[in-house]
Formats: sequence, structure tokens, C-alpha cells
Amino acid sequence: MYEIFFAIAVIFLVIVIYFYRKLQKEVSELVSDKQSILTRHGKSVEQFIPFLKDYPYSKENFRFLGTPIDGMQFENEKVIFVEFKTGESKLSERQERIKKLVEQKKVEFKEFRM
Repeated sequence: MYEIFFAIAVIFLVIVIYFYRKLQKEVSELVSDKQSILTRHGKSVEQFIPFLKDYPYSKENFRFLGTPIDGMQFENEKVIFVEFKTGESKLSERQERIKKLVEQKKVEFKEFRM
């Protein structure tokens, strides 16, 4: 009698584990899809930020780079590296390194002639 209950319990446990793993995979795919959508949305929105009335600089003096930094703002007295973020997004490791280089004044201007 106990063997039957044990067999039923094992079968039930196997079924639960199967559906748990299947659900876990589906949740992982949904999270990945959500992140992809947020990234695409952020990339679209950042194209318009320099044209918003709250943007503190002249939109005519902004140049898009795309990656690794969104763009550069060229003002009379300075050049500004600009990175737009939406929502809770954070600087990437590469962007953090660039930020530190700028803060440490490890920025140069080179002229190349051909």
C-alpha cells in the first residue's frame, strides 16, 4: 500500500518539477523580452531629448554619437559628454570608465592630416 502512495508522490513531484521548470523558462523569456522593449524604447526616446524644452543646452550644438556615449554638446566655453537615461537604467561599465576618464581630465584633442 505504501508503495502505491510513494509512487504517486514521486510521479506528482516529477510533474510539479516539470511544470516549475517550464514556468521558470517562460518567466525568464518574458523578463528578457521586457528588457529588450525597454532598451528599444530608451534608444528611441533619447533621440528626442535635446529637442525638449527642459534640455538645458542649445539643440543645434548637440551631436549624436550613439555608442558608447549618446552624444556631445559643444558650448562656447566647454564640451560636454552627454548620456541620456530613462527609467531606472544605469551607466554601463564602459560608460562609467569614460566618465572617470573625463573626470580625471584624461581627455585629448588630436588633429590628423592626410
